[in-house]
Amino acid sequence: APSPQEDPVLIRPLRGHKAAVTGVAFDANAAGMVTCSVDRLLILWKLKTPCSAYRFSGHEEAVTSVEFSPDGQVLASASHDHTVRLWIPCIHGESSVLKGHTASVRSVSFSHDGYSVVSTSNDKSVKIWSVYCQRLLFTLFQHTGWVRCAKFSPDGRIIASCSEDKSVNIWDTRNKICVNSFSDYEGFPTFVDFNPSGTCIASAGSNNTVKLWDIRTNKLLQHFKVHRAGVNCISFHPSGNYLITASTDGTLKILDLLGERLIYTLHGHKGPVLCVAFSKGGENFASGGMDAQVLLWKTNFDTLDYEEVLKHNFRRTCVDDPPHLLDVYPRSSHFHGEKRESVEVS
Repeated sequence: APSPQEDPVLIRPLRGHKAAVTGVAFDANAAGMVTCSVDRLLILWKLKTPCSAYRFSGHEEAVTSVEFSPDGQVLASASHDHTVRLWIPCIHGESSVLKGHTASVRSVSFSHDGYSVVSTSNDKSVKIWSVYCQRLLFTLFQHTGWVRCAKFSPDGRIIASCSEDKSVNIWDTRNKICVNSFSDYEGFPTFVDFNPSGTCIASAGSNNTVKLWDIRTNKLLQHFKVHRAGVNCISFHPSGNYLITASTDGTLKILDLLGERLIYTLHGHKGPVLCVAFSKGGENFASGGMDAQVLLWKTNFDTLDYEEVLKHNFRRTCVDDPPHLLDVYPRSSHFHGEKRESVEVS
């Protein structure tokens, strides 16, 4: 079996939010992380020891999504208060408000050049905003249900969006039209993202599944049914070889996309896990849940030679497999001699 340091390890829990943690994102160099919550706050965590944190308030309702711009100079957040906010991530935390949606905003995400953000809403629209002019550029209409999530492709030419109308739509950002649509009949897609090369999209489903589609051939590539409840969020490892999933069943799972199998199940949250993200280099990842906790993890496994991983891990694509070595439960020894188990925000 692999030695313990090769498995993902919980570095520490971060406690500062007073309600469910709905979003998490790392800055460009993984020195900082931002989280958002139903408690209406954003918290910017400086991860250097000793860890410090800053609270940003401004949203009038639950915050649903948060992301750093690629250069780390701007934060974007979305809220049930119908707005998107752009923040300068400093101690003062000034923000500007983007108004245009007429219902709860469910997600916000930057283009890879940092010039635009895309937001989605219960008003059934997808909106693209200019970060520097702080104004609406255009709106995409075609979904017939609440739009849960949208992301730009790495080259910025397309946007993928997913909705409770059970579809994942692919939009051409130049012509501003929907050029393709994938359907998920057994449930609705809750989250969507592009792999790092931009060749395929992964969608998380309310029906416990994760699907990967090739956007060049429009084929369903992979279909994982490894969770016992809805999947709320996914994040690609920067190598493109692994996908981490967060589920209402209380676990995070790491999928090996090359071997098409589940390799790790991570326990640590009490209750549904709502969000997860790898750091930009993939060394760490963080998760947030209904328990108001943020868990910061060390990835470890991505440094192994891939052949070694294949030797140790056997095929697991079915949820009913018995627990085994690669079910990772946080132990107190995983706190790296840290006396405090959490970071309180003053």
